[in-house]
Amino acid sequence: MSDAVFMSINRYLAALGLCLGLSLALAAPLAAQEPPTSLPKLGLDQHEVSVLGVSSGGYMATQLAVAWPERFAGLGVLAAGPWGCARGSLGLALGQCMMTSRGMPGSAELESRYQGYLDRELVGDPQALSALRVFIWHGGQDDTVSPALSQALAEQFRGWLASPDDQLQFMESKEAGHGWPVAARQGTPVDALADCHGGGGTHLLACDLDIAGKVLSWLHGELMPPAPGEPQGEFVRFDQSDFDARGLGDIGYLFVPTACEEGGCKLTMALHGCAMDVEQIGEAFVRHSGLNAWAATNRRVVLYPQAETSLPNPQGCWDWWGFAESTWQLDPLHDSRQGSQVRALMAMIDRLQQPPDGN
Repeated sequence: MSDAVFMSINRYLAALGLCLGLSLALAAPLAAQEPPTSLPKLGLDQHEVSVLGVSSGGYMATQLAVAWPERFAGLGVLAAGPWGCARGSLGLALGQCMMTSRGMPGSAELESRYQGYLDRELVGDPQALSALRVFIWHGGQDDTVSPALSQALAEQFRGWLASPDDQLQFMESKEAGHGWPVAARQGTPVDALADCHGGGGTHLLACDLDIAGKVLSWLHGELMPPAPGEPQGEFVRFDQSDFDARGLGDIGYLFVPTACEEGGCKLTMALHGCAMDVEQIGEAFVRHSGLNAWAATNRRVVLYPQAETSLPNPQGCWDWWGFAESTWQLDPLHDSRQGSQVRALMAMIDRLQQPPDGN
């Protein structure tokens, strides 16, 4: 391998936020756990579904909401840019959708892509899209994804929403870095948190900001505050092979509040960012994002699908630039209804909304 190639690979890994110094204590409990089960049929309410994501998970959350807006009531995006940004190109993903060394993504070009998908029925009804509630957050010190890109996402949705002043909330935390900000709860292990300004590690930023509560409250209205102590509910480790798609990990996670064991609850899907899957940071995100505490008191199940690392995807990112599609596709449809990961994630939602067997 030439020095030039080696340096290029290193720059690529650095741009995606590779974190090698993660705590072994976070990952250790995974080895002793029981084998995963099948994702259960819980008869969850088909209304008031929300999808949230950070970084690559934010890009994927937007792809899901644009592809199937009639299936979602709310979208929460942290530290990510506009829909369709990468357009199937890793070069654009790195140079225009993380940093902006190649300039900002062109709004006219992105809208043309959207209209082309709409003509081909690869995205959902614009009227359903216009009814979404949307929350966008970015850290002002983010050196992985430029904060200007979340502004571009907000502008994109201002063009799509029926009443953006009422449906869209944009928030920037000036001192925060790249990741998911949290307000530490009693019992949160120190090694589950990362520096608010610098990020890294688990990317759960110790910023004393409960972003989970802010997002859910904006998307779903006034909620009951979390109860003190550990959230009351069950963690389910499920086999993701039933939803086979390139780039998915073997195991996903589900938090089911005690109050939801008899069904009838609502659903939030939460998508981790690059280097935040259980393979790399253990259960830090699925247990300490703050979402479970709000879910437990508001009858809301939280689904935590998991991506995995691979040669084309060394950081375990969600597919927002096309790596999971067929290699012969010149214009991969990863950001459409035909995207393999999009279809797999929607199939998980379908399973959870099906009535339990015997009902």
